[in-house]
Amino acid sequence: MFIVIRRLRLPPISVGRFQNQVWTPPLHALFSTHIVADKPILVRDFVHSALYHPLHGYFSQRPRSVGVLHSSIKFNQLEGRKAYMRYLDNIYKQNDISWFTPVEIFKPWYAHAIAEAIMRTANFSVPLKIYEIGGGSGTCAKGILDYIMLNAPPKVYNSMTYTSVEISPSLAEVQRETVGEVRSHIPKFRVECRDAADRRGWGDVERQPCWVIMLEVLDNLPHDLVYSENQVSPWMEVWVERQHGRETLGELYKPLQDPLITRCVEIMDMDEPKTTRSAAVPTLKGIWSKVYPKPRRCWLPTGCLKLLEVLHEVLPKMSLIASDFSYLPDVKVPGERAPLVSTKKDGSSSDYENYMDAKGDADIFFPTDFWLLERIDHYCSGWLKLKGDHTSKKGKKRRTITLDTSAFMEEFGLPTKTRTKDGYNPLLDDFKNTKFYLSVPTHNIK
Repeated sequence: MFIVIRRLRLPPISVGRFQNQVWTPPLHALFSTHIVADKPILVRDFVHSALYHPLHGYFSQRPRSVGVLHSSIKFNQLEGRKAYMRYLDNIYKQNDISWFTPVEIFKPWYAHAIAEAIMRTANFSVPLKIYEIGGGSGTCAKGILDYIMLNAPPKVYNSMTYTSVEISPSLAEVQRETVGEVRSHIPKFRVECRDAADRRGWGDVERQPCWVIMLEVLDNLPHDLVYSENQVSPWMEVWVERQHGRETLGELYKPLQDPLITRCVEIMDMDEPKTTRSAAVPTLKGIWSKVYPKPRRCWLPTGCLKLLEVLHEVLPKMSLIASDFSYLPDVKVPGERAPLVSTKKDGSSSDYENYMDAKGDADIFFPTDFWLLERIDHYCSGWLKLKGDHTSKKGKKRRTITLDTSAFMEEFGLPTKTRTKDGYNPLLDDFKNTKFYLSVPTHNIK
């Protein structure tokens, strides 16, 4: 038996046959006109505003959405799973927050495993540089700095730098306080309060090797949505617009034209013809789609694509460690790779069936397709070429591996530190729907 972790605790759509047709959701959500004004916006812009708008966004309205434990959990003093769940229930009740991240629940051991993974492959002939995107409460940064201070040669710790790129001003301040608990860490650590996906904030290209850490970042990156009215119709991009004369929202469908969406569709090979198929297959599929039309909806990680394009441009020799959800349970929003849209009221969580119901009061988080993440990574490094790209420049191949969280922790961590008296280990036994992705550059261009 194992538990599928979720951070918190649209039915089939009937549409017409004409593009630019509007779908009105069955549950009309009164929504802030600050997010959707008079002109339609892409779904990724809607998601970004619903989460990060400085006045109306979820993370802006809930600066304490990420919890901080005042002390580490002593797992070896807990009897087993029931005792662990009671302990978690108590600390959630004692703290007015939405969730605790794995790096917080399992501190310092979770961060120590990441630090060990870095130390095994880092090039210590140059100063160690680490960037963390979305550093939360700063627990990961402090844990990694602690581990390197205690386990690496002194010159590595003394010359290293750790930069947190954090979009939330309130979390940036919490990170400074957390890391500042150890005085020697202070000159090595800094927070840059900005959007990591904005190229303008990075300045000059960093030519030296470095590490980039992203823990539970991909799940909150903006996504786009594409729609097809049946099995053979072309994909159309989805826009969100206000209904005329009403404070409700609807969807608008347009032919693919946004460059980011188009690149993502091509990377996924969503429209790639299969040359090995019989010529009769498309005909049969077309007939079947008319008899039994089945609308398709697919969520695209365009926010991830944009972020990795920027990172590969400004940090061409970066090594990457990312951890996130590979699967989310009980998703009510329709579509492949659809998000959970979850809100918390009076201490209990509930999920929306429509992403447009999010009014700054709900977290919107997505599962990560790690196969697709690898393709995006190779594309952004220049190794994977899209159809029609005839440029002679070839990027360098990267070594990549995706590991279940339990496999990562058994390889780089100390699993005995998160084991209870009866042998139950929540880090290894419960997080079955989370994975780690590791990507390092090589000199191989073949």
